[in-house]
Amino acid sequence: MIKEGISFREAGMFEETRFEKIHNVIFDSSKEASLLVAQEIANLIQRKEELNEFCILGLATGSSPIKVYEELVRMHKEEALSFANVVTFNLDEYYPMHKNNIQSYYYFMHEHLFNHVDIKPENINIPDGSVSAEDLQQYCIDYEMKIKSYGGLDFQLLGIGRTGHIGFNEPGSHVNSGTRSITLDHLTRVDAASAFLGIDNVPRKAITMGIGTVRSAKRIVLLGWGVNKAGIIKNTIEGEVSPQVPATYLQEHSNTTFVLDSEASSELTRVKTPWLVKSCVWTDELKLKAVVWLSELTKKPFLKLTDKDYNDNGMSSLLTEEGTAYDLNIKMFNKMQQTITGWPGGKSNADDTYRPERSTPAKKRVIIFSPHPDDDVISMGGTFDRLVEQGHEVHVAYQTSGNIAVSNEEALKFAEISKSLHSNSNQADTIIDFIKNRTGNEIDLFEVRKLKGTIRRSESLAATRYLGLPDENVHFLDLPFYETGTVKKNNLSDADIAIMCDLIDSIKPHQIYAAGDLADPHGTHKVCLDSLFEALKRLKTNSYMDDCWVWLYRGAWHEWDPYQIEMAVPMSPDQVLKKRHAIFYHQTQKDGVMFQGDDNREFWVRAEDRNRLTAKKYHDLGLADYSAIEAFKRYHF
Repeated sequence: MIKEGISFREAGMFEETRFEKIHNVIFDSSKEASLLVAQEIANLIQRKEELNEFCILGLATGSSPIKVYEELVRMHKEEALSFANVVTFNLDEYYPMHKNNIQSYYYFMHEHLFNHVDIKPENINIPDGSVSAEDLQQYCIDYEMKIKSYGGLDFQLLGIGRTGHIGFNEPGSHVNSGTRSITLDHLTRVDAASAFLGIDNVPRKAITMGIGTVRSAKRIVLLGWGVNKAGIIKNTIEGEVSPQVPATYLQEHSNTTFVLDSEASSELTRVKTPWLVKSCVWTDELKLKAVVWLSELTKKPFLKLTDKDYNDNGMSSLLTEEGTAYDLNIKMFNKMQQTITGWPGGKSNADDTYRPERSTPAKKRVIIFSPHPDDDVISMGGTFDRLVEQGHEVHVAYQTSGNIAVSNEEALKFAEISKSLHSNSNQADTIIDFIKNRTGNEIDLFEVRKLKGTIRRSESLAATRYLGLPDENVHFLDLPFYETGTVKKNNLSDADIAIMCDLIDSIKPHQIYAAGDLADPHGTHKVCLDSLFEALKRLKTNSYMDDCWVWLYRGAWHEWDPYQIEMAVPMSPDQVLKKRHAIFYHQTQKDGVMFQGDDNREFWVRAEDRNRLTAKKYHDLGLADYSAIEAFKRYHF
């Protein structure tokens, strides 16, 4: 626990540069950062309590503040932190939206915070999404005036949307805007689609505090987690103030801090290209990162970079350390060349000194962990195929059922087929009746979730059989944290970790592949990765773990940057087609998948485009020209 008196500047990584216009600190993980933010809020509450004053908090919703609220709840229960003197004003609410709807921010706040602390109900203020259209304008004025009646906000907690919105202040919002109704940007609705089980269910309007309301707060802390926020974070911190990026208005607030994890900070100049900001300690990783960046900037392959290219782009100190561009270029070329292998399980009877994988044992035991029942083939289908073809003992472990990603229409289709085959099936009748008569607030019946999970199991088995994997090597873990029937999942538990440990211990793998996609710190991929890391921590003293290497792939959303790649597995045109066909077996995730994101391409198209782009990047750096490449980064535990 970070105690009062330790500032963000001391606790996180911060170094002011000429590029940055908002104070920000960077942490290795969102969890570590969230604990610090919660501590600052707790300290403020306690100081106000000592002064016998109300503590006026502006609160945010969404995935970003979840861990902050969890820590505040913990401090209330274990450290007697009282909320009796706290008055809260939430930023926003969908409109129209009834407070009892599980997608409402009223529901969110009570579930994550208010139901678990001693705050007085009359001190909770959340915009009412059920107010009539006729009364809405006056309601917004009254909400604004109530904030002002308390003297404004002492502390405002924010997240940030990919449009640059804070609250629901979308692009075009005025700097002095107050609480009002607003039409949501399409991208904002896309990002909310998963919570509503499809974009068609996301409201088009919302009630939000204004930019002026937020900027009147005495202290503002904005949370930014995940690589999908990196671009907008850079624009906000380093760009010009613009109504097209409403968060940039915070540049004009004297007491704002952006609290970021390493992924969200990755596009900041001091992180992405630190040699442009200060003198660098040139580690091997930073050297490769810099030379890849220079190659991409100049559009020259490694071996054509010159001393002038380095000197003109702030990298003269690197040349001073390395000698000449010629020597450095060859060194970096060889480093990238050595990541390429057609033998992801290692090539037997070969010198493995400069290969990414060991040559022994010749036949390895391999576990491919797949968070959802299609991440394996989407993200590493070609490598999967290679491992099987080259005779390794491959196991696939589907960590979750993926049942919520099956639409009601698909489930109804299968239930009706079952009904036609078994006319006296009471279970099919139950499922059909529920789906046809369900309302938006209802959580799927257990029977419906079971059917949806069974559909995804069948699709997975069809894909793994196509790739030549025996059914006995396919494991459906159904980790309990996922099985809530809603988009919101439970925290990892000992039961989840025990399931992971049991499988690893039974197989004793030489290789583990897992999804290293960290776009959302509360997303299923991240939770599944955490379950693996915790299992490895518990098992690492076992002797077989000394021979186990862990390789991380990325999902359908992002790819490793070239300088991060430690194993690159080329695919032939035939293998690209074979991977495509394996993805096609996941039929419920094709043609209008529920969680599409802001990319309208189907997952198989995304995967192929991403793999071809990786191959192109290698070729542009001066390496061999392949049809496609799957990329991996090793995790050292």
